[in-house]
Amino acid sequence: MNLRDLEYLVALDEHRHFGRAAAACYVSQPTLSTQVKKLETELGVPLVERGVRRVLLTPAGEQVAARARIMLDEAAEIRVLADRARNPRSGTLRLGIFPTLAPYLLPHVVPTLRRRFPDIELRLVEERSPELLDQLRAGRLDAAALALPVADDSLHSEPLFREDFLMAVPDGHQLTQLHRPLRPADLAGEPLLLLEDGHCLRDQTVALCRVSGAIEHQEFQATSLETLRHMVAAGAGSTLLPAMSVSPPVAPAPGLRLLPFAAPAPHRDIALFWRGSSAVAELVRDVASVLRNPPGAAVTPWQPKTSG
Repeated sequence: MNLRDLEYLVALDEHRHFGRAAAACYVSQPTLSTQVKKLETELGVPLVERGVRRVLLTPAGEQVAARARIMLDEAAEIRVLADRARNPRSGTLRLGIFPTLAPYLLPHVVPTLRRRFPDIELRLVEERSPELLDQLRAGRLDAAALALPVADDSLHSEPLFREDFLMAVPDGHQLTQLHRPLRPADLAGEPLLLLEDGHCLRDQTVALCRVSGAIEHQEFQATSLETLRHMVAAGAGSTLLPAMSVSPPVAPAPGLRLLPFAAPAPHRDIALFWRGSSAVAELVRDVASVLRNPPGAAVTPWQPKTSG
């Protein structure tokens, strides 16, 4: 039994098709099929159900594939350790960021990351927070920027920054007549346009609704912040927007008014998470120092509390 044979089995489990699994492993279909049969012979149990239309793993095959994933992840970490030993600032870094942050933060930090780590290939993954956490735990990501709180003691983290929320209303809205920073109580009874389920920003906005007495607009749920911005500008309702999503280089939307909150303003805290066993932990910490101070971004960099 070798790692390559286990890789074939895992690919077969993922693709459920010999041809697609072979293509994913860059080998011919006969090669993959032969090696999987050899693995079955060596272990003495059938691992694969070979049907006419699809391929399924046997219960034993599913258990072996699950353990194989762990072994393959550990082997990948060993390779990374060796690469980092040769050159600690080379190789690939896979960084995940959720959709309501990625397009607004990355323009501020990617140029700095490229200058500071010229030999690092930065692979960016934009997914919702639950998917990022799954990929991080599975070893498919090296680090992920997430909104707090995150309940996972197995992950290490470093705080990055705080981003305030602004109230976005259409021109002529009654809240524009207050001529002062908003207080949560000002939102009582206000129907807010929200993102669809799965976005952490939706959860944060719902939490504010509970405190302020605002209510969810039941007739519409957006898939992106850009949709929310344009819906508000069109007069369809009001919403809560993170400061970076409506700050340069984002172009202003005609017909949309942005109202600040009185301190302490509603906000979200962003942190960088990674596995404690990661071979690139030191590099991730260096990347965190860049993400913590995004040049020109409308955020407050995290500062450690000092005593006395």
